[in-house]
Amino acid sequence: CNYWGYNSIGYFAPESRYLATGQVNEFKTLVKTLHAAGIEVILDVVYNHTGEGDHLGPSLCFRGIDNAVYYRLNQDNPRYYVDYTGCGNTLDTRHPRVLQLIMDSLRYWVLDMHVDGFRFDLAAALARGSDAVNPHAAFFDHISQDPVLSRVKLIAEPWDLGEGGHQTGNFPAGWSEWNGRYRDTLREYWKGTAGVIGEVASRLTGSSDLYRHRGPYASINYITAHDGFTLQDLVSHDGKHNEANREDNRDGETHSRSWNCGAEGSSNDPAILSLRARQKCNFLATLLLSQGVPMLLAGDEMGRSQGGNNNAYCQDNATSWMNWNLTVTDLELRAWVERLIRLRREHPLFRKRSFFQGRQLGNSEVKDLLWLHPRGGEISDEEWRQPFARCIGMYLAGHGLTEIDERDQPLTDDDFLVLLNAHHETITFVLPSFQDSVWEVVLDTAFEAETGVEGRYASRTSYPLQGHSLALLRQTGECG
Repeated sequence: CNYWGYNSIGYFAPESRYLATGQVNEFKTLVKTLHAAGIEVILDVVYNHTGEGDHLGPSLCFRGIDNAVYYRLNQDNPRYYVDYTGCGNTLDTRHPRVLQLIMDSLRYWVLDMHVDGFRFDLAAALARGSDAVNPHAAFFDHISQDPVLSRVKLIAEPWDLGEGGHQTGNFPAGWSEWNGRYRDTLREYWKGTAGVIGEVASRLTGSSDLYRHRGPYASINYITAHDGFTLQDLVSHDGKHNEANREDNRDGETHSRSWNCGAEGSSNDPAILSLRARQKCNFLATLLLSQGVPMLLAGDEMGRSQGGNNNAYCQDNATSWMNWNLTVTDLELRAWVERLIRLRREHPLFRKRSFFQGRQLGNSEVKDLLWLHPRGGEISDEEWRQPFARCIGMYLAGHGLTEIDERDQPLTDDDFLVLLNAHHETITFVLPSFQDSVWEVVLDTAFEAETGVEGRYASRTSYPLQGHSLALLRQTGECG
């Protein structure tokens, strides 16, 4: 049973389980209604393999029509398939007829169903030549030259399961990518792993080391996805619990970089529950304050758990279903996410279209981006390499924006300071002294249950940044 629907056969047919009347027009109505609410529709599509499995079948469609055309076959024994997908077979995108099938399908979903883009499952498999992944593959050329498909949103899951399959940062212009490096780095940081602040800095600012030729919007930032733990389970389990899948707990990711905050699974310990709540707020705040495109797993905004199952592909039951009977704690978390989204929308500084340059602004010592140590000064090269460092400050100069809005008007914003502390203990962070100014606390995950955090701090004074917390401060002006 594949509850997720990742074993496609009919590339022009919507999932029948989602249809109340069985009429395709329902999907068109769905898209039209979402568009009316200002929501775009991006399809998760699987063109890397089909539901026909390995050489043992089942035989449903393409195998019977022309097995040697549609699939990559083992050259030494063509009875068997080349499997870059972990699903038994791999579609052969080198063949013109297979490419035609994919292009016709994509155009159908755009022109007839009016979707706004696609997320390509295991996209590296679509770009393989005779063996290796080819960044100039015909698949990319066909899309870039197509007058319809070249205009929609294109998102790659930039890997497959074959040798050399991890291709993060290697997709062409016009493509965005799931940034697995972002996920892994932020998980390591918030569980307290030492020596990662340098990479944390890269991930917070759009991953220019990966997408320097495209810009921050090429990075789809995420902490969790359907593959792996939910956010609730990420802070509640050190290990996976996939026994219900009946594969002896062998399936699913083993190295999830999770931390249970002191007890495995459910707990009634107030201290553990408080730390888990704070960690969820840390992950969500980091995600929504990072440059790039944030992606949330449905249900994370209200504490959905799968009981520690990190591969619930076969669980068509309460493990995967959304529970809409929300507790007070769930509602508080949802309000926190709403607040973060509103903050991001109101401030263009957190969603720049170009990378920060570390550019000095005017004749001052202020730059468009500064990295600060807890003593309030700029981090030196040596300090970046300190293995024990787990606390960092990111100063963002909103008055230094050089971008324009949709009406060709210059963008401007407030100056912000993001403080992150993955230590267990409180760190006193000296606020920067570029000028005599006041820093207003916008949010602090140490007080996540509160609707607002009051506090104003003068420059050069210390802010008590509690352990396992993130704070956002806004510069409000000069001291009087």
